[in-house]
Amino acid sequence: MLMSNSWRSMFPRLADISAEVSDLLDKRASRTVLQEGALVFGPDNPATDLILLVSGSVRVQRQSQDGRKIVLNRMHAGENCVLTAACLLASESCAAEAIAETDVEAIKIPREVFDTLMSISQKFRAFVFEEYSKQITDLFLVIEDVFTERMDIHVAQKLLDAEDMQPGLRNPDKALAIELGTTREVILRQINEFERRGWIRFNQGQIELRDIAALERLAQPPWLPISAAVSSASPRMGHLRP
Repeated sequence: MLMSNSWRSMFPRLADISAEVSDLLDKRASRTVLQEGALVFGPDNPATDLILLVSGSVRVQRQSQDGRKIVLNRMHAGENCVLTAACLLASESCAAEAIAETDVEAIKIPREVFDTLMSISQKFRAFVFEEYSKQITDLFLVIEDVFTERMDIHVAQKLLDAEDMQPGLRNPDKALAIELGTTREVILRQINEFERRGWIRFNQGQIELRDIAALERLAQPPWLPISAAVSSASPRMGHLRP
C-alpha cells in the first residue's frame, strides 16, 4: 500500500480520477526503486505490472540474433511504459528489454488492478492510451530511421529478387520506391550508385544486373539474419523491363 499519493503530481492525467480509482491505486499500487543498470523487464523476466516512472530514465532496447542492440525508445519521469501496457493488454511477454539508465523510482500497478482500472475508468484508459499512442509514433520513426539507414541493402535485395516483380513492369525505380516505402529520388540515387560501381546497367527503364556476386554480398552482410539471405548464390542475369 502506498502511504502517500504525492507521486500523482507527476501524472496530471490522473489528477481528477474518481474516488474509487484513487482508493484502488492507494491500496494496490506499490513503489519500487531500481539502481542504474538494473533490468526492469525482459524476455526472461516478463512484465507483470504497469510501470509509471516517477524519476530517472529507462532505456528500452531489442537485441538481434548476432548481439546487436537497437534502442526502441526511452521512458522518462512522468511517463508510463507502453511496452508493459502492451504486454498486460495482450497477456504476452515482450521480446524487448528495459534497462535503468539512471537510478529509478517507479510505481507498479499489478496486472489484476490494471485490468480492473481499464474496465471501470475512462480517464485511466485515456491516460494509458495517450502515452501508448505517442510512444508508438516515436517507435515508427525509429523503424523508419533503421530502414532508410541501409536502403542500399533493401534495393539490392529487391533487384536480386526480380522474379517477384510484375512482368512488363514500367518505371522500376517507381515500383521499388512504392514497395520500399520511400521516394523515387532515394531509389534513383541507389541505382545510380550501383551503376557507378558497375553492378548494374540502367537504360531506358530497364535494369540489367551485371555483378550478381557484389549485389549478393551487399544483400546479406554479416549482421543480417539468415532469413534475409538471397536464396541462390549462383551467377544469373535479371531484368526489370519497361
